[in-house]
Amino acid sequence: MRRRLLAAVPAIALSLAVSACGDGASRAPFAESRTPPALTARFYPPQGWAWGYIQSGGGPVQRYGVAAPPVSPRGTILILTGYGETAEKWFETVSDLTRRGFTVWVLERQGQGGSERLTPWRDLGHIDSFDPDVAVVKALVNTVIRPKGGTRFVVLGHGEGGLVALRAAQTGLPMDALVLSSPAFGLSALPRPRSDFARFTPALRTLRLGWVRSSDQRGWRRDGPDGKAAGLTHDADRGKVQAAWMLANPDLRMGGRSLGWFAAFFDASEAAARDIGKATVPVLMLNAGRDRVVTAKPQTRLCREMKACREIHYAEGAHDLHMESDAVRVPWLTEVAKLAAPDAPPKPSPTKDQGHGL
Repeated sequence: MRRRLLAAVPAIALSLAVSACGDGASRAPFAESRTPPALTARFYPPQGWAWGYIQSGGGPVQRYGVAAPPVSPRGTILILTGYGETAEKWFETVSDLTRRGFTVWVLERQGQGGSERLTPWRDLGHIDSFDPDVAVVKALVNTVIRPKGGTRFVVLGHGEGGLVALRAAQTGLPMDALVLSSPAFGLSALPRPRSDFARFTPALRTLRLGWVRSSDQRGWRRDGPDGKAAGLTHDADRGKVQAAWMLANPDLRMGGRSLGWFAAFFDASEAAARDIGKATVPVLMLNAGRDRVVTAKPQTRLCREMKACREIHYAEGAHDLHMESDAVRVPWLTEVAKLAAPDAPPKPSPTKDQGHGL
């Protein structure tokens, strides 16, 4: 692998030089999006929704949004998105939670949604490390959200956003509880065996070639599968939401991951497992029984190793529990709201709940 990379360096360097000319606009963060005309009102921006940007140190600029209830909030929820997700995909869930009395923030991860890109190819899912994501979560909470005493502050991480949320908790971010929804600690489909990454990742990083995309990781396609066809949800209407936003807003489009992204994921997942004893905050882990994206074994194992973790298994749920059919999504939403409410118990029960299967 190292020899092949070395041989490709001249061509890759030329490609970079050409593509980097005037790429500032392609990398820039993007705020206001156009609402797709085909969507129904429940998927529109929540009432009072506002966008903002945040940056930590020399890391990329990341986009966030917030909506608040019309009355004094019962609590505050920060949502960290999964791979390739835009905040727009969460609008229905944000509206549901604000109607229940919560102030809801959504932070998009580096290199996706309306956040700044790390390469000239806007639809390439590339990062060098998950650490900037964790740093921005802390910056947003400490300098923008600034949770107030008297109401609960809960972080909800979905997919790889769950991995970021866990790392933030392990490294000292104060919160009252953590919700991990279909968290990604292991991936079901990899472009190469994990052992291969351990061998060639040092060469990728030395040569700064982490942005290379493997042949199985395609760019964004207009005719790509929607959420239902991709096995992310069983709900036909919700499965069309993200594709509709990306079709109407080219700057939001996201395709497959780079080799460097996978290497960064392995680093973060290994660190999360190594530091699992540092996760002292109460955790609610919500797992999908029909998840094609992430593997279930690490979820259950890590939950058992945490100091206070309760696991709920949605037997018929696909990966995107927040976009699932109501039979799964309504119980999921209720669990999130119960944990964020002022009268929520201080710690989840340590027993493993196998409820809510269909």
